Order: sequence, then C-alpha cells, then structure tokens
Amino acid sequence: MKSRRKKYSKIVFLLGIILCTLGITFISLKCICNLSINLQEKEAIKKYYIPVSNTTNNKTKVIKNEKKEIIYIGILRIPKIKLKRGLVEKNNYLNDVKYNVEILDSSDMPDKENRNVILAAHSGNSKVSYFKNLDKLKIDDMVYIDYDNKTYNYKVVNIYDIEKTGKAKIIRNQNTNTLTLITCKQKTNKQIVIICELII
Repeated sequence: MKSRRKKYSKIVFLLGIILCTLGITFISLKCICNLSINLQEKEAIKKYYIPVSNTTNNKTKVIKNEKKEIIYIGILRIPKIKLKRGLVEKNNYLNDVKYNVEILDSSDMPDKENRNVILAAHSGNSKVSYFKNLDKLKIDDMVYIDYDNKTYNYKVVNIYDIEKTGKAKIIRNQNTNTLTLITCKQKTNKQIVIICELII
C-alpha cells in the first residue's frame, strides 16, 4: 500500500514537472515571438523613412522589402497619446483591427483632394488596442500621417459618439481633406468618432 502511494506520488510529481516545463516553454516562446514582431514593426517604421532614388523620375519612394517583412505605406502619429503606428496597404492581411490600425475600405489616402482617410483600431487592454487612449484627444489636438514622402498635419475639429452597429455616420466638411479615427468606447455599446481636418 505504501509502495503504491509512493509510486503515485512520484507519477504526480513527474507530471507536475512536465506541465511546469511545458508552461514555461510556451510562455517563453510567446514572449520571444512578441519581441520578434515588435522588433520587426520598429524596423519597418525605420525603413519607411529611408528614401530611395527612383530612376524614372526624381521622386523618392520607400524601400520595397522582402515579402515576409512588414511593408508600411505610411505612418500614423498621435503625439498626445504617444502613438506611432505603421499603416499597410488595404489588401494586406495585416490591414485588420485584429493586427493593426485598419484603413477602412471606404477610405481614401491623404493625397486625394477633399477626401477622407478613415482609420479604426481596438480600444481596451489587449496588445492590439492601439486606440485605447483615443478618448484623451481634445479639440485642436494634432494628428499626423506620413505618406508618400510628405507629412499631412491634421487638427481635431469634432468628437462625437455613435451607436455600435457596424456602420459609422461620419459628419465632416466635404470641402476639405479630413482624417476620421474610430474606436469602441470602453464599457459601453458606443463608438467614439474623431474628425480631424488637414491644415497647411
């Protein structure tokens, strides 16, 4: 009877060690993976700002990287909330709130006249909650988009809430270039919409 208990205790002890080892390995791999992604994202932002001569004209363009690397077409900067985030092409799988700040399908890019750049991201506490502090923005705060070797300077002109229905009513001046930022309002069934206008 004692030998059975001893055997059982050894098995439980060994299983405990195996489970602890597996848990530590899983957590370590996740940390390494997250660190690798963070480094890759920082490198992609750096590469965005390195101009390359284009032999067909005198314009500069961003470096085209390998397929497996993150290629940013622009950078969103909101100094007040310490956000600096790369933007990818609309058809890129990373252009999704599950991974990044998303450029919505109905959005135009900042170089189009009297058009609207529409960006959405998660709020909350997850790793991808890039707009978690968006509610701290106030009227006259500045937001920047670096795109096609130019910086577009936007000023916040309107902030309002809408019901979370999957559609957003955007109230903006149709005669100016605008940037719209959208995220969920935490602990409510609403979304916050921030309208910014391009300034010279």
